[in-house]
Amino acid sequence: MNSATIKKRNIAILGSTGSIGTQALEVIKANPDFFEVELLTANTNADLLIQQALEFKPNAVVIADKNQYSKVKEALNNEFIKVFAGIESISQAVEMEEIDIVLTAMVGYSGLKPTISAINAGKTIALANKETLVVAGDLITKLAKEKAVNIYPVDSEHSAIFQCLAGEFHNPIEKIYLTASGGPFRGKKRDDLLEVTKQHALKHPNWVMGAKITIDSASLMNKGLEVIEAKWLFNLKPEQIDVIVHPQSIVHSIVQFCDGSMKAQMGLPDMKLPIQYALAYPNRIFADFPRFNFLNYPQLTFEKPDVETFRNLGFAYEALKVGGNMACIINAANEVAVDAFLHDKIKFLAMSDLIETCMQKMTFIQKPSYDDYVKTDEATRILAQSLLS
Repeated sequence: MNSATIKKRNIAILGSTGSIGTQALEVIKANPDFFEVELLTANTNADLLIQQALEFKPNAVVIADKNQYSKVKEALNNEFIKVFAGIESISQAVEMEEIDIVLTAMVGYSGLKPTISAINAGKTIALANKETLVVAGDLITKLAKEKAVNIYPVDSEHSAIFQCLAGEFHNPIEKIYLTASGGPFRGKKRDDLLEVTKQHALKHPNWVMGAKITIDSASLMNKGLEVIEAKWLFNLKPEQIDVIVHPQSIVHSIVQFCDGSMKAQMGLPDMKLPIQYALAYPNRIFADFPRFNFLNYPQLTFEKPDVETFRNLGFAYEALKVGGNMACIINAANEVAVDAFLHDKIKFLAMSDLIETCMQKMTFIQKPSYDDYVKTDEATRILAQSLLS
């Protein structure tokens, strides 16, 4: 793809210091004729945000942690870069007129409000923050339709489905298969997991990701969240979404059409590919990523997920079936549980117990408003924290 054939796109990266954000900047750096950085935001990592801002010269940066505003402002004092602070500033900054695409790579629930602001401003969304659709998929998809805003998935599995659907959007989907590596504990039973530590759980066999998503992968919660995300992205029913464990992580996902034909998107596990696809869509631009060789993988294997040991995947399907604010409850409880596990306050299997208790005790709302989602998230976190003490 020649750079003369597509207009250079101005990119806002929400969560630029995280795993997706840093890889997105690698993609942008490798493609200066196609992309330019307009906005960078970070939660607390001021040092890396400053480093990124000095290299990429965005129009503006936002540090969510207001205590670090002076540090960032002073470091960028001699640059033509606007500096803002606070979570509210992120929601305001995404409305900047110059921005073409907003890559939402913030961790967890925090990505919801800025994504809503970006959609209201008519910005194309490259969605790496699956929790936005998990928590408020109905609200987000309706708003995107109302504002004629496209949402391009960045998760490798959803990007794979999206790529398989290119040229097929008029054809009905019979089923999709989201693949899962199985994480570091694939094949383990409950007794094997009683004393596993965060160090064990953070050793993902195939992907390099942030701590939260790596723990979610180990517990299969990440796959559960992806099931919910897929429902909203592709307008599917729960029975149309299947999960298969594929340890090699070469087949990223599969679409089965109404005639029984199947399409799979394949490649070596590298998040830069789906990031680049979302930022450049509908164009494919050259990348020097390593190429897959079939001879290096003489066997590609597939198996059923173990939902008895890894119960979080079942919780996600239950949330899909009951609807309402249940997925919001699950997401909030899981964020508290993962944080507690990472701080050695809870054991690995107890994370699922905590989530299940919150599902049982929280008030269910069949047709939640935005304010209901906010209150559900807050109340669930309070409940989950109380269960830890």
